[in-house]
Amino acid sequence: MAKKRSPMRHRLEYFPVWLMASVMRWLPRPIARGIGIGIGLLVYAVHARLRQVALRNLDLAFPRKSRKEKKTIVRGVFVGLGRQLAEFCLFPRYTLENLPRVAVYEGFHNFAEAQALGKGVIFLTAHFSGWEISSFAHSLYGHPMNIVARPLDNPYIEEFSERYRTMHGNKMLSKQDYARGLLKLLKNGEVVGILMDTNMTPPQGMFVDFFGIPACTATGIARVAQHTGAAVVPGFCIWDKQLGKYKICMEPAVKLVSTGDDEADAITNTTAFNKVIESYATRFPDQWLWVHRRWKTRPEGEKSLY
Repeated sequence: MAKKRSPMRHRLEYFPVWLMASVMRWLPRPIARGIGIGIGLLVYAVHARLRQVALRNLDLAFPRKSRKEKKTIVRGVFVGLGRQLAEFCLFPRYTLENLPRVAVYEGFHNFAEAQALGKGVIFLTAHFSGWEISSFAHSLYGHPMNIVARPLDNPYIEEFSERYRTMHGNKMLSKQDYARGLLKLLKNGEVVGILMDTNMTPPQGMFVDFFGIPACTATGIARVAQHTGAAVVPGFCIWDKQLGKYKICMEPAVKLVSTGDDEADAITNTTAFNKVIESYATRFPDQWLWVHRRWKTRPEGEKSLY
């Protein structure tokens, strides 16, 4: 069992976060971004374990890419994390007037059509480039959602993060309240955002392919969508270098399979969700969070991939 951190340690961890956010909030945006990217590159330089995990993941997903290509991708991931860090610190400054300089929609009609069905919308999303920015921007544009997230270990940083995430009407839904709260929200026609690209363990997850390799994946989205009739809309926040801003890309709702066999349908639909995430990771390889051990959980008897 991990040793419980003391309140004093929590405060000491929180102070640099608070200080950084307080300073960056008042800096010109290009300078704040530059500092954020610099922090990302510093972490890239000193955190060998994260680099190794990312390179191993890329070996699994893209075996034909050269080592040089993979290192470039990993460096790009840390640049993106640093850029998002700066944007997160600047959230209090964003308004309807200046937000289009930060993030714009692509395919908003797909969300509007799904919402018009009145059975609730589940955003199928993942840790791409600006995942914090997409939910924040969506709420500021007038479409607040419920965000499913695991509370951070540090309660002070958790409170700080939640305050920024919910500035414009978003609500946090803890994973502890997932089963009880999600069905109620969707039955009320609300919108829920769920990051479903992380490693799971049975029974919450089942093994379905991701880049052709079995990955323990949460089946909750598929099961809830099957039960409620909610639309599952893929939505990812991608950095567009040419535009110099983020694009909140919304795809048409995934067509769910419904054969009457709930277990088989959950696997089939979850596989389809993974395919959507995989397609974005293939198109934008330097924008997905390769530093996470996505294939950590293995089928019984299979050796670790890390």
